[in-house]
Parts: sequence; C-alpha cells; structure tokens
Amino acid sequence: MFPESLRNAIDVASNAVWGPWTLALLLGTGVFLTVRLRFVQVLRFREALRAMVPVQAGGEGALTPFQAFMTALGASIGTGNIAGVATAIVSGGPGALFWIWVYGFFATAIKFCEAVLGIRYRRVEGDRLSAGPMHYLKEGLGAPRLAWVYALIAGVAALTTTPFTQPNSIAVVLESQFALPPLASGVGIAVLTWLVVIGGVKSVGRAAERLAPLKVGLYLVGGLVVILTHVENLPSVLALVVREAFSMEAAGGGALGVGMMTAMRYGIARGIYANEAGYGTAAVAYGTARTDAPVRQGLQAVMEVFIVSCVTSTLSALVILVSGVWRSGLTSTAVVAQAFNTAIPTVGGWVVAFCAFLFGYTTLIGWAYYGEQFLEYAFGPRLTVPYRWVYCGLVVFGATGKVETIWAWGDLMNGLQVFPNLVGLIGLSGVAASVLRPSIAPIASPGLPQK
Repeated sequence: MFPESLRNAIDVASNAVWGPWTLALLLGTGVFLTVRLRFVQVLRFREALRAMVPVQAGGEGALTPFQAFMTALGASIGTGNIAGVATAIVSGGPGALFWIWVYGFFATAIKFCEAVLGIRYRRVEGDRLSAGPMHYLKEGLGAPRLAWVYALIAGVAALTTTPFTQPNSIAVVLESQFALPPLASGVGIAVLTWLVVIGGVKSVGRAAERLAPLKVGLYLVGGLVVILTHVENLPSVLALVVREAFSMEAAGGGALGVGMMTAMRYGIARGIYANEAGYGTAAVAYGTARTDAPVRQGLQAVMEVFIVSCVTSTLSALVILVSGVWRSGLTSTAVVAQAFNTAIPTVGGWVVAFCAFLFGYTTLIGWAYYGEQFLEYAFGPRLTVPYRWVYCGLVVFGATGKVETIWAWGDLMNGLQVFPNLVGLIGLSGVAASVLRPSIAPIASPGLPQK
C-alpha cells in the first residue's frame, strides 16, 4: 500500500511526534486538570455512575444525552482497544499496560473538560449544529487561526486514520479466523459504513445506541473466561506489568532506560488511541447532546474513559499476557484471537472476530461524523457529501494495508491534533472549573445553562 521509503518516513515522524515531550505534555495536562477540577474523577465517581442512566433532558442539540454518550463510547471503544492494546504489549512489553492505566486515570479529567467545553461553546443555527475544539479555541480562547489549524489537522486525521486502522484490524482477524481476503473484508465494511454515515449524525447516534452496549458486554464475557482459565498466571503477570513499567533495560538488553521509555511511549500512545482523551473528539460527541447540563455530560465522559482504559483495554492486555501468546510473533487482533482460542478453542477466535467488527464499525461511523464537523468548519458544508463518499471509499484501502505502518500513521496524525487541543484545555480550564464548582446538588439536577 505504501512504498518502503514512505513507510520509513512515517515511522520516523511518528516516533518524533510521540517523543518524551509529548508524553510529558499529556501527563502534565492530565495532572494539572485533575488538580484544577479537584479530582472530579474520584470525588464525583458515584455521580458519574448515575450519569450513565438514560434520562430526559431539555436544551438544544441533535442527539439525546444517552445517544451522545453512546456515540462517544462507541467511537472511542474501537479496535484500538483490541488491536491497539495488543500492539502496545507486543511492541512495548507488559509494562505498557501500567502506563495505559496511569494515563487513563488522568485522562478522565481531560475528557471531562473536553465534554463541558464542547457544550459550552457549541454553535446551533436552525437545524445545524457544530461542536468541537475549534469553537472553544476561537470563541473561548480567542484564537481563530489556531482553531482553523486544529480543524484542518483533525479533519485530515479523521479521514486518513480511522478508515485505515479500524478496517485493517477487522480484516486481520477475519483473515486469521476465516481466511477471508482483506479486500473482500474492506468492500463489505465500506458498504456497511456508507449505509449509516450517509444518513448523518442522527443515523450515527441510533446505530451507536444499539451496538455500543452489545459489543462491550460480549467482549467482557469472553475476556473474563480467558482470564479465569489462566487465573494461576494472573499474580505473576500483574507483577511483571509493574516491574517492566519501570525497567531500566530493554527486554533484550540495551541502553539504560530504554525499556521504561518504550513502555511509556506505547502505553500512552495506545492509551490515548483507545480512550481518545486529548484529541478533542469528546467535544464533538457530547456537544451534540440535547441538554443544558454540561456537568452530566462531563461525568459521562469520565465513565467513558474509565470503561475504555480500566475495563476493555485492561481486558485485552491481560488475556494476551496470562495466556502467554504475546510472545507468539502475532500482533494486532490476531494475537487477541489466539489468546481467546487458548481458553475457548475456535469459538474464542470467532468471538474476537465479531467483537473486532463491532468495535471497528462503531468507531468508523462515530469518527465519520467527527471528521465531517472538522472539515465543515475549515472549508464549509459543501464538502459534507463528498467527504462521506471518500471516507467510505478509503475503508477498502485500509483493510489491505500493512499493520505496523497503518498504526504508525494513526499515531502521527492523532498526535499532531493533540497540541492545539491541549492549549485550549489549559487556557479554558477555569471555565470548566467554574461550571463544575456550583454543581454540588445530586446529578439529577440540571447544570448551568449553556452559553
């Protein structure tokens, strides 16, 4: 799919973007927002659990609050939770899981802030709604040029990463389990994506509302069976995860600190790919909700990250580690399917294949809407229909690409959109804190009116 020279260039650029400075910036922003928001992910966790229950809410918006939550959850729980975590463990070692947990804890504050600001600064004009970091960068921070740059980078990222990474991971597992050619997988996935994407955001919301709970429940049941089958290995695996997270030597020997930095690099890069906190996409998803209670949507965002980082991503990593298949030479969804097969022969691989399809499919349709919003902001609504067709067409190419290059390109583009978004979150953290501070009543009460 890509010439060798281009693949090498993508790898070099991806490693440069995800250097120590990016890891420090992401973790630093998470720590700063956690303190600024007074550890909202800990002190308001019970309310966050209650916020997941569907309720009627008033206000402007395109989706119900629950549909907005499911759209965000469906988009973030993609094959990154299976294939992304698998490549993190294979490439970064068991210690990568520890850094997925670390970033997941602080990422809850980042995503809370994104959701609140997404509602606070969204624009509703007639039947058209637009939300995302570009609006809080322009109207909240007063940086219209930075807003346009973000929209451009994020739009290109949505168009050239998700249609590649998600179908690629689906195709890998379908080929490994059913010998289905990647091209056939790509065509089928593209058609199914088009059927939903062409209908717009309401069609996306309805699909996510139905599919997101199904995929999480099925994957949890299958993963727990694998872990219980190999439960005698669990204590040693957990000890290995912590030990390797701070290893001062690479797995095969090498320079001092290489092991720890590699684990951090893959753990945080794949952690953010899994929970999407820092990309700014939460501002788009939650900004569509018909609600005037931004705190409720923010607490739903907290639960979204918790489910992604502490449940589904952890499950993927543990099934690979306790079953011992992380050293098998396989990668992506194929290694997870192999882990499931150790506990549930044949059927386990089928479960992973079905879950990978559901994970990737809901992410594809969710990110299609994200990219649409970004590019509409940058170039106007005339791009909407052509964008949808191009997006679906690229799915076919993504399914046939090289796994390592596909994920390196995804890391590169998603890493670039992090920087302008974090500028907005840090600059407007006081706004998010002021919205949260008066909200001392139970979660069922309405939040502050939106702007």
